[in-house]
Amino acid sequence: MTTPLPIVAVVGPTATGKSDLGVALAHAVGGEVVNADASQLYRGMDIGTAKLTVAEREGVPHHLLDVLDVRDEASVAAYQRDARAAIAAIRERGNVPIFVGGSGLYLRAALDDLRIPPTDAAVRARWEERLDQLGPDALHRELTAMDPKAAAQIPSANGRRVVRALEVIELTGQPFSATMPTREFVAPTVLLGLRIDRPTLRARIATRIDRMWRAGLLDEVRELDRHGLREGRTASRAIGYAQALQQLDGVLTEQQAKDETAALTRKFAKRQRSWFRPDTRIHWVEYDAPDLFEQSLAVVRATDVSSRP
Repeated sequence: MTTPLPIVAVVGPTATGKSDLGVALAHAVGGEVVNADASQLYRGMDIGTAKLTVAEREGVPHHLLDVLDVRDEASVAAYQRDARAAIAAIRERGNVPIFVGGSGLYLRAALDDLRIPPTDAAVRARWEERLDQLGPDALHRELTAMDPKAAAQIPSANGRRVVRALEVIELTGQPFSATMPTREFVAPTVLLGLRIDRPTLRARIATRIDRMWRAGLLDEVRELDRHGLREGRTASRAIGYAQALQQLDGVLTEQQAKDETAALTRKFAKRQRSWFRPDTRIHWVEYDAPDLFEQSLAVVRATDVSSRP
């Protein structure tokens, strides 16, 4: 009897080639890809998220792409439910789930022992109003006073995560840090990380953004706007989409929109690095290694699935 292969996750900063590696590995091990990029959950958000086209997927089944309307709000809890259902269905077919993406918390929700705390729209709205009034630094100081451990792990600039932590503290009466994920897989899993130096990543980001505008990002955003993009709390804030909307409104020139998108993408990549760097379970491989695929496949096949990590 063949030893089953582990769940695979290809992680790392944006613009490093994760999607292509995921497809290649799927061909080699009988895999099906599960999207782990929060923005690629949305129908119609294709160019600005570098979503693989149907042709580029090369016949490999892809899951959790195009499952939300732009007016819907993505949530970690819904993603956890749907991702774990996808894992079960893929395993039932005798195939290997291969997660691909750089949304760190979504990956942890799918793969690690993470219990999602409750949420309340009214409580969250109240904290979001305070965020708008006071700014993220002030709210982060409040979080520091209530839960120093959580505050130490949440960047002050990440206003949405600060709000979420304060919401949970209010609802549960417990520190948010008590609900933060442990680094313990719920099933045997191998994490493959694509490593890249900063100057090269910066150049790749710039190239990708130029390509997005040339490929018709503005037309894509015009169409999404007709379908309620501005009403979506999550989709309308996505990097590139918010800037394209501002360009369409005449607030930004094209160059300003592209420059702002590039700056925000670089900051996002920095946050991704900070998220993944402490995870010692990740097997890091150079993004442009001549034998990237061979190295990655060897790690997958060598992973012991006979016991939990």
